[in-house]
Amino acid sequence: MKKFRKICLTILAITAILLLIGIAVNNPQLYKPAAMLTAVAFAIGLGSSESLKGYQYTAWIIAAVVAGMLFPEAFKNWGTVNLRDKKLVLVIVQLVMFGMGTHMSLKDFNNLGSTGKGVAVGLFCHFSVMPLMGLLLTKVFHFDPEIAAGIILIGSCSSGLASNVMVYLAKANLVLSVIVTAMATLVAPFLTPLLMKAFAGALIEVKFIDMMMEIVKIVLVPIGAALLHDFLKRATGPQKKQTYIVAIICAVWVAIVVAFVQTGSHAAQQSIDMSAFFTGAVVAGVLYHLLWTKFKTVDAIMPYISMFGIVYFTTVTTAAGRDNLMKVGVLLFLASVIHNAAGYFFGYWLSRWFGMDKNSSRTIAFEVGLQNGGMASGLAGSMGKLGTVGLAAAVFSPWMNISGSILANYWRRKPVDDTEKNK
Repeated sequence: MKKFRKICLTILAITAILLLIGIAVNNPQLYKPAAMLTAVAFAIGLGSSESLKGYQYTAWIIAAVVAGMLFPEAFKNWGTVNLRDKKLVLVIVQLVMFGMGTHMSLKDFNNLGSTGKGVAVGLFCHFSVMPLMGLLLTKVFHFDPEIAAGIILIGSCSSGLASNVMVYLAKANLVLSVIVTAMATLVAPFLTPLLMKAFAGALIEVKFIDMMMEIVKIVLVPIGAALLHDFLKRATGPQKKQTYIVAIICAVWVAIVVAFVQTGSHAAQQSIDMSAFFTGAVVAGVLYHLLWTKFKTVDAIMPYISMFGIVYFTTVTTAAGRDNLMKVGVLLFLASVIHNAAGYFFGYWLSRWFGMDKNSSRTIAFEVGLQNGGMASGLAGSMGKLGTVGLAAAVFSPWMNISGSILANYWRRKPVDDTEKNK
């Protein structure tokens, strides 16, 4: 595999030359495929360097943006399949969140009492600084309403597992990071719609209950299924037996809902649908656990499925919003840099102001500065507005990965002295 990656670096050099020639002679038939091959070869080739390997996922995100920009029609429909279909987007974002959830554990909540202050500071900073900064940027740059709403949306989403990775790389307070991420995920169904209603309600229609239900489907249901799998790993024989019986009952209920239950009332149907999603999560968690008992490596594969899902959203969103990106892409990227930097800055210094030690403040900086792009994309998809509301997530996510990696490696090289850890 390493030899193949090195070969890709050679291909990269050739395609980069073809790209320059194509641009020089203004030949789209040459520079478009050359640009695509250059992006893919770069993403694969990065894996050959240990020092650059950590940026490989970001390189794939960039390749997805290149693909969506240069070949938009190829990523709107595949045959009769609409790649922006709400149901398809929901399924893929649930897979993304489930993959992330397989690397969470019920043990993550054990230290909640000892990290209470840090969690409170982290949640306060995250759900105040980022949506307010998003609102400010929409006023400064005067984006179209739906694109502006997308900036506020990603600022109002919870932090993702990327923050845990960056905290680990930075050798900061990983326990605090994991708990803040978990708690931000749990409160997002209430706080995200609330913040969107308050700050973006004048830009787009925000249905509080509908958005809350979507976030539950997108985030809590798949992560709940993953945590059930984690529970079953350590469960006793009787506990497993009871869980399997419950799963069978849940499967029967899901089948009944799908086959027979249709009501005229939107509220009643919404309640029944949610019950089906929750019971479906139990079935999915048990089935996945049974798969895991046969193939232990499946847990290691799930993060790659999550990465694929993010690449999918980025490609489809970029293709859908290509025309808008051609108009405001540079400004949107500039907004992403400012938004992200503000998260790191205020996350760190507000934490210090609240009396947090330096390592914990570094942790909060990542928890505030890094948002869950998959959640934002999923919500934009559920609105049927991937090409507008979803644009911010497509642009912000790659930069967050790049800046987070840079900051994590910088702090890793400048560890907090033992005498300063509690100061």
